[in-house]
Amino acid sequence: MSDTTDDPNMDDPDAEEPGAAQTSEPLRRAIGARYLQYALSTIMHRALPDARDGLKPVHRRILYAMRELRLSATGGFRKSAKISGDVMGNYHPHGDAAIYDAMARLAQDFNVRYPLVDGQGNFGNIDGDNPAASRYTEARLTAAAEALMEGLAENAVDFRDNYDGTLTEPEVLPAAFPNLLANGSSGIAVGMATNIPPHNLHELIDGCLHLIRAPNARDETLLEMIPGPDFPTGGVIVEPKESIAQAYATGRGAFRLRARWAREDLGRGQWQIVITEIPYQVQKSKLIEKIADLIQTKKVPILADIRDESADDVRIILEPRSKNVDPEVLMGTLFRLSELETRFSLNMNVLIDGRTPKVCSLREVLRAFLDHRRDVLGRRSRHRLAKIDHRLEVLEGFLVAFLNLDRVIDIIRYDEDPKAALMREDWSLKHVRATDEADYKTPAPGEGELTEVQAEAILNMRLRSLRRLEEMELISERDALMAERAELEDLLADEALQWARIADELREVRKQFGKGTALGKRRTDFAVATEMAEVSLEDMIEREPITVVCSKMGWIRAMKGHVALDQALKFKDGDEGRFIFHAETTDKLLAFGANGRFYTLSCAALPGGRGMGEPIRLMVDLPNEAELVDLFLHVPGRRLIVASDAGDGFIVPETEVLAQTRTGKQVLNVKSPHRALLARPVAGDAIAAVGENRKLLVFAADELPEMGRGKGVRLQKYKDGGLSDLRSFDRAQGLQWLDAGGRTRTVADPELAEWSGKRAGTGRMAPRGFPRDNKFT
Repeated sequence: MSDTTDDPNMDDPDAEEPGAAQTSEPLRRAIGARYLQYALSTIMHRALPDARDGLKPVHRRILYAMRELRLSATGGFRKSAKISGDVMGNYHPHGDAAIYDAMARLAQDFNVRYPLVDGQGNFGNIDGDNPAASRYTEARLTAAAEALMEGLAENAVDFRDNYDGTLTEPEVLPAAFPNLLANGSSGIAVGMATNIPPHNLHELIDGCLHLIRAPNARDETLLEMIPGPDFPTGGVIVEPKESIAQAYATGRGAFRLRARWAREDLGRGQWQIVITEIPYQVQKSKLIEKIADLIQTKKVPILADIRDESADDVRIILEPRSKNVDPEVLMGTLFRLSELETRFSLNMNVLIDGRTPKVCSLREVLRAFLDHRRDVLGRRSRHRLAKIDHRLEVLEGFLVAFLNLDRVIDIIRYDEDPKAALMREDWSLKHVRATDEADYKTPAPGEGELTEVQAEAILNMRLRSLRRLEEMELISERDALMAERAELEDLLADEALQWARIADELREVRKQFGKGTALGKRRTDFAVATEMAEVSLEDMIEREPITVVCSKMGWIRAMKGHVALDQALKFKDGDEGRFIFHAETTDKLLAFGANGRFYTLSCAALPGGRGMGEPIRLMVDLPNEAELVDLFLHVPGRRLIVASDAGDGFIVPETEVLAQTRTGKQVLNVKSPHRALLARPVAGDAIAAVGENRKLLVFAADELPEMGRGKGVRLQKYKDGGLSDLRSFDRAQGLQWLDAGGRTRTVADPELAEWSGKRAGTGRMAPRGFPRDNKFT
C-alpha cells in the first residue's frame, strides 16, 4: 500500500474520498443483471418477430428507410448500397453486410412467400449462391411491402427516436395483412427460438374473416380454412391432419415436406423420374451432391444417375438402373436417405404487443393481428377526424370571406395588421351580401370572429380562388366533410362498424394478393404419405456373380462373373494377391483387423475389376498401424472363433460382428504388443491349437465360451511365444492338414488322444509331417 502523503487529495478538504463514487455488488449479481439485459435486447430487438406485423427490427427499418427514399413499387430502383447505407446510418447501427443480407432475403422469392423487396440483379438463387455485392444490385419496395406500411402518415402507430435521437422510426408497421404467418419467420434468441413457416395469404384472410364473425371460433374450424403451410418452393406436405391440428393448437410441432415428382415415360418401356419442386430451404446443388454421393457409394443401387436440367424452374432427372425398378420404392428410399424429404419444425414464439415473448397458437396469432388492425383503424380514424376538423375550420373561414368579400379586401388593402384586424372583426349579418342572406346561417354569439387559423388561411388565399365557382366548391367540400365526419364518429362509437370496416379492408387485400393472382395461388399440396416397408440393401441390389480380389497391400476389387481362382491377375508393382473367392453382389464381406475390430462391406459397393481397385482403408476406418488379418464372406447363422496371438479367444455369433458404420465393431479386445491373429468358423466339436513352439493341443469346442465382445479365455498355455494357428474340426473325422507335398494328412482317434487335453493346456509336439510354418493350411 502506498504512503498516505502521496495522496494529492489529502490537503483538499472538499475532495471526495477514494471510491466514494463507486458502488460494489457481488460478481454473480452483476454478471446476472448484465446478461439479463443482453438476453432481453436479443429477444426484443433482434431474434423474435412482432406478432402484429411479423417483422424483426432490421426488416422493419429496411422497409421504412426504403419508404423514406420513395422507392415505391411503381417507381424507380435505387442501388442496394445506398439503401443499406441509409438503414445503417439512420436506423440500424450494425454492419452493412448484415443489413444487405437481410434485405436480399426479402427479395428472394424462393425464401419469402410474398417478397417485400423487388430486386433487380443477382439476389442469389435456390442453388445456394450468394447475392452479388450491394454495389451491383438495385431494389425497390413491392406492393405487399407498401400494404404493410399503409397508414404510417396517418398516425396509425407509435414512433420512437432512432438510436441517436436525430430521427424517428415506427415501433411497428400498420400491416394490412398477417405478415407473420404469410411470410413466416425464424430466429434464435437467448434461451428461446422461433420458427414459423409461410402460409397462403388468401387462406389467412379467410381465417381472419371467420374470426371476426365468430371471435370464439375453434381451432378445428380455422384449420378448415388454413389447412397448413404454403411454402414458396412448393412441395407436398405428408404430415397427418391430426399432427397438424396439434401443432397449430399448441404452437409447437413439425411438418413433413417432400419433393414433388412424377414418372416420365421415355418409350419402349424406359422411364425416368422428374423432380419439379424441392423442399423449402433445401439448396438444390447440395441436394444433388448428396444423391450423387449415394449413387457413388452404391447406397441406392437401383439408382443409376442424376442430372440437373433446371433453368428458371427446377427439373432434376433421376435415372433408374433398370426399367423393372418400382418408382415408389426408389423414391421411398431417396426420401429416407436424402433431403428430398425434410421436417420443418414449428415454434410460434413471438412478441405479443412488441414486449412479451410467448408461444402462441394459430388462433392467438390471428387474434393479435386483428386487435392490431382495430387499433390502427381507431388511430387512423381519429387522425382523419382531426384533419377534417381543421379543414372545416378553414372552410368556414373561406366561406365568411366569400360572403363578406368587399370588407375582407378592404381590410387587407388598408389595414396595417390585416391578420389581427380580420380576427377582431365581428362577421355578422351586416357584412353579408344581400343576395346571400337566404343561404347564410346567422352565427351564434361569439361565433362571428375568425380564428387565427382562419385568418391565416384567408390571407394565404389566391386571387384566382375568389371566383363564384370556387365558393360553390367550398360549400360542396364542407358538406362532404361533414358527412364523412359523421361517419367517422359513428365508426369510433360502434365496435361492430369497426370490425365491418376491417373485414372490408381485408377483402381488398385478398383481392389484390389472393388465389386469383399468380402470386397468391397455393403452391404446396397435401397428401397421405405412402409409407413403404423399409427395403433392405440386398432387395434393391440385382443379384450378379462376382469374384472378390484383395491384394497383400489391401487393394480390393470385384470382377464380374466367377473367374478361375487360379487365374493370373495383375497387381500394382511390389504387390501380390492375398484373398480371392467367389461371391455375389448381394453378399456382405467381413474384414477382421489386427485391432480386434470387424468391418462390414457390401459386395455391391466394391470397385469394378477393370483397374487395380481401391484401398480397403478408404472404405472403412481401419487404422494404418492395424493390418488386415482376414477377409471372408458373411454367412448368417455361422459362429466364429476369434483369437489373439497371446493365445486368448472365444466364440462369437457371426451376426454379432456385423458393423453398421465405417468405424467397424470392436469384438476382440487386445492390448499392445499383442494383436488379433485369426477368425475361424466353428466347423466341428473339437478345436486344435498350435503354438509358435510347435506344440499342438486338441480340446472340446464346448470348453470355449460364447461372447459378444471381450478378451476371451486362455486357449493354450505357452512358456515362450504365442499362438500360431487354430482349426475347428469334427473329431469323428479326425484332424487334417496339407503337408509340404500338397497331400492331405489325417490324425484320428485313437492316435489323436495323444494331443487331446483340457483347454489352456500346454499340449505336445506336433506329429511328424506337420507343416514347418505351424499352419494348418
